[in-house]
Amino acid sequence: MAKSGESAGFPSLERPVAGCKVNERAFDCDRRAILSMLGKYQVSFNFHETTVLKSGYARKDPKHSGGFEIVVLAEDTNSKISMQHILVGASGMVIKHWRQDWVYELPSHWVYVDVQRFDTHHRKSASVPGTWTQLVYGVNDGPRYAGSGRWNHRYGVSTWTSERTWRPLPRREYSKRKDYHLLNVENRHTITPQGWTHEQDNTKVIRKDGEDTILVREFGFNDYRRITGFNFSPGFDYWEATSPFWTLVRKRWDKELNKENETRLLFLTGDEKFSDEVLSLADAYQVNPIMNKHLPEFEETFDEFVSSDTPTMH
Repeated sequence: MAKSGESAGFPSLERPVAGCKVNERAFDCDRRAILSMLGKYQVSFNFHETTVLKSGYARKDPKHSGGFEIVVLAEDTNSKISMQHILVGASGMVIKHWRQDWVYELPSHWVYVDVQRFDTHHRKSASVPGTWTQLVYGVNDGPRYAGSGRWNHRYGVSTWTSERTWRPLPRREYSKRKDYHLLNVENRHTITPQGWTHEQDNTKVIRKDGEDTILVREFGFNDYRRITGFNFSPGFDYWEATSPFWTLVRKRWDKELNKENETRLLFLTGDEKFSDEVLSLADAYQVNPIMNKHLPEFEETFDEFVSSDTPTMH
């Protein structure tokens, strides 16, 4: 991907990988690694089904896609770092993408349970020290998956590896496939001279009547290559204009997800109506940045599509 990107006129921008210095606090090394994911990237997304684990199943063709993306800082409170991804098209079109939060030594957090359902996970106290929990959110800032692990800085290379966690079907799959229901995943993030990579060890699982059947394994490799020469300014402009609105959205989700009881998304996987409505409100705020004008409609939309009590689905 790097070679094709350079031939298109977007050369890589390399930076030294800092790793961890002698006698430096691991916490400081970890923070530096996480913050180094901020920047301007050409991204390639690649997924290959590998080991077939169910009789009669045939591997699907590999999937490849890509784009241009900025990763901007949404919040930094020292022990919590929030980073927003924004896709930028060659024409200047902007799409708010996923968000990743990193929280140090988090004792409990929401987790994906199964279809459109999230609950609180209390970690064993002995497993918490020295770890960072990555919480991943979708385009509407709703939850997708979360997992904890440690950063490893040996040999001057910074890599974080998660525990195995459940996550919903990805966007590339839920509109095309009905033959499995969720993923069991180990994630690995590595800081590289040209940016960073996200490797995924995915197992596709069929869940029926409370029983799980393993379908196939999949290897995912997302390469974030830092580049120069592409106009990322529309993405930065969008974030500057809408970030107060998205701060409100994050706080509303935090209020919901910090409850002890279960949270359900009251729409089918793949239904984009909720995302479309929230994104439209962000666009309206960009045109008329008076929060009180848009807040009632957002609260009404949130209550329509998110519930911690009612299992009914639209």
